[in-house]
Amino acid sequence: MPASRPTRTDALLAVGTFCLVAAAVATHGGAAAQLAPGYAFAAWFGALPLLGRSRPVLALLAVAAGIVAYYMLDLAPIGLAVPAAAVLYTAAERGRTRAAAVVAGTLLASSIGIRLAEGDDASIVLGLSLGSEGALMVAVIALGDAVRSRRALRAELARQAAAAAEERRAEAARQVEAERLRIAREVHDTLGHAISVVTLHSAVAEEALDDGASEQVRAALGAIRAAGGGAMAELRATLGTLRREADRREPMPGLDEIPALLDGLARAGLPVALHVSGELSTVPTVVGTTAYRVVQEALTNVLRHARATRAEVAVRVTGALLTLEVVDDGRGVAPAEPGAPGYGLRGMSERIALLGGTVDVGTSALGGFRVHADLPLPGGTA
Repeated sequence: MPASRPTRTDALLAVGTFCLVAAAVATHGGAAAQLAPGYAFAAWFGALPLLGRSRPVLALLAVAAGIVAYYMLDLAPIGLAVPAAAVLYTAAERGRTRAAAVVAGTLLASSIGIRLAEGDDASIVLGLSLGSEGALMVAVIALGDAVRSRRALRAELARQAAAAAEERRAEAARQVEAERLRIAREVHDTLGHAISVVTLHSAVAEEALDDGASEQVRAALGAIRAAGGGAMAELRATLGTLRREADRREPMPGLDEIPALLDGLARAGLPVALHVSGELSTVPTVVGTTAYRVVQEALTNVLRHARATRAEVAVRVTGALLTLEVVDDGRGVAPAEPGAPGYGLRGMSERIALLGGTVDVGTSALGGFRVHADLPLPGGTA
């Protein structure tokens, strides 16, 4: 509800009411004995619009009582609408339209009944009271209600605008958070895999140096160089996204890059068998990229934690699903990353959940760790 303190409009209505009633008293007041109480009532009627801001119903009752008392004292005629109009307007503007209508109707009905009972001409009474007086009362009540409705509409529009702005800010924050998580997953998967490969090949190169096997050293260094180059290419793609360089971005890896990923692991000393079934060309790019990242993260965990001697990757397209399974013959313990436990599996789960898929981890048939993921394919049939 609007503020209850009197406004400038209320003050103008109060002054206007006092002046109009006082002018009517001065014009028709007659003897001086009638002028003093008439001006006192003018002041009373003038003060009521100020009360109507905080107590509209009380102001309506006060103006009705004042009009009744005024005419009971047989003072100069001032009509009904002039002393009551400002209070009727204020009450309607404050949301008390029904109370204002009841008071106005009661005053009109009482005035008409009394005047007809006193023998006044019915045509004059009905014409004056129902015509000018009634029309003025209806008009000020309607005006007050219209002002209230317009104010309420403005407030509702402002509330909706604020809610829309807040929703836009929240949506922008959600998008920023989603992009932040996406980039975190990309950096984690890219660097995590590359660092794991580099670490293993560094160990191979160190052992080869001790044994004097220069060819193995060269092969290990070549694998390190390839892993670093691949990581840099994917980091450039991620940075291209951050810099909005859409036409300069490197293509994201997909299912067709899995054989190259497995070759790198084989050079690191972990042979991985790949089993593919179904039509991979029907897999959308976003699903293929997610599948690649899932396989990459699962094999990175094998390199880091499983102490496995071999692993297997199965990729199957069956109707509405792309199924991935990565198993190894290692320790079979869920990986835990130093300083950031669970980030790899968490990122994997987030990627799969974004596409509406599911992931399950546990013990493999080879005795090691198993990652099984199902990714839905758009437009596929089960």
